[in-house]
Amino acid sequence: MPFAFFFLESEGFAGLKKGIQARILETVVMLILLALLILGIVWVASALIDNDAASMESLYDLWEFYLPYLYSCISLMGCLLLLLCTPVGLSRMFTVMGQLLVKPTILEDLDEEIYIITLEEEAIQRRLNGLSSAVEYSTTELEWELENVKSTKTKLERRKKASAWERNLVYPAVMILLLFVTSLSVLLVACNILRLLVDETAMPKGSGGPGIGNASLSTFGFVGAALEIILIFYLMVSSVVGFYSLRFFENFTPRKDDTTMTKIIGNCVSILVLSSALPVMSRTLGITRFDLLGDFGRFNWLGNFYIVLSYNLLFAIMTTLCLVRKFTSAVREELLKALGS
Repeated sequence: MPFAFFFLESEGFAGLKKGIQARILETVVMLILLALLILGIVWVASALIDNDAASMESLYDLWEFYLPYLYSCISLMGCLLLLLCTPVGLSRMFTVMGQLLVKPTILEDLDEEIYIITLEEEAIQRRLNGLSSAVEYSTTELEWELENVKSTKTKLERRKKASAWERNLVYPAVMILLLFVTSLSVLLVACNILRLLVDETAMPKGSGGPGIGNASLSTFGFVGAALEIILIFYLMVSSVVGFYSLRFFENFTPRKDDTTMTKIIGNCVSILVLSSALPVMSRTLGITRFDLLGDFGRFNWLGNFYIVLSYNLLFAIMTTLCLVRKFTSAVREELLKALGS
């Protein structure tokens, strides 16, 4: 990813013949300078924490200390980003599934709504045909309004053509399933908070558990392990949905035929950071008891009780608030719609 970004921005050093080779040379030099800069920053940061860390002997600890320490910082930033976007994504999933599925018709007359939207479409079309081509701004605005009306009409016609079981069975079943999985995630986090308060082994630091295949890591055996896998995948999808739902990243969403290569690289980096932090978040929240093997288990901040406990509390509180706000606003909108307001 860094190579792709610097290669796009490079033009070649002054005095050299312009071409691919000159751009590759400049990119390689920039990568070396970037690596030295990051290594220096990590070295200084570790020296501030440990006075002996900046000695000449630490050059031999590059692979064993500096790179894991740097990866730990990146993973911590990813976990903080997941803490922001996952609760938003868990509440946003209901809206996303509601857009993909056909909602049941409760106190609604679809024929009347289609008739009204058809009249509105015809009125906009007549206004559009009557405008002069010189009035460019008004024409563009009416075309945009006409597209919205057509989109609304298509959705209403799809709801009308949908079968009764699709309207009255699939949509409620999917919503109940989402509510169950989300509530189960919050319940597991709440149980993990209680375990953190009474049991030191609940901390995600270290990897002292049984090896893979030697013993079941779930109390409920195969069923519990399968449920943990489903929850982790659900959190993964919710984190991505929440990431693109945040106001700061709304313009970051890739769009067909309208996405620059720089934005594509930025999206790839964001997804990589989120994916690298997902195992740490799942273990920290107690979604799974699978121990963090490799460099994941060496993160120093995972052994800090206050950081881990605060992370669990913030996740539980933010998820609960997002769900309460989501359902109260949804119920209010449906009541107003049913009352004809």
